[in-house]
Amino acid sequence: MTARRTKFYLDKQNAKWSGVCAGIADYTGIDVIWVRVGAVLVTLMGAFPWTLIAYGVAVWLADKKPAGLYSDKEDAKFWQGVRSNPARSTRDVRSKFRDIDRRLADIEVYYTSRNTRLANEIDSLR
Repeated sequence: MTARRTKFYLDKQNAKWSGVCAGIADYTGIDVIWVRVGAVLVTLMGAFPWTLIAYGVAVWLADKKPAGLYSDKEDAKFWQGVRSNPARSTRDVRSKFRDIDRRLADIEVYYTSRNTRLANEIDSLR
C-alpha cells in the first residue's frame, strides 16, 4: 500500500517526544515551533488533562510518517497547500497550466508566423 500525502502522520524525524506537534506542523505547513508553543499555551490556559489525552490518542491512532513521502521541500510545500485548501491548490495548478499554454502559444506564433529575418537566415544557409 502506498502512502497518502494528504493524511496526518507522526513526524518522528523532527520529534521532541512522539512527533505529534511535528506531524501537525507538517500537515498544516505551520512552523513546528509555533505548534509547540500553541500546545503548551493551550495546556497551561486550563486544558491540562484534555491536551495530554488528545496527545496520547494522536500517538495511538496516527501512523509514523513514511520515509521519502516528499521528494523535496517544494513537493512538501505543495502537499501542505493541498491539505489546507484543495480548491486554491486546484486553481493554482490550473493557473500554471494556463500560463504554460499561453507561453507555448506565443512561441508557436513566433516560429510559425512569417519571420523574414529567420527565413533569410535559412535561405542563406542553403
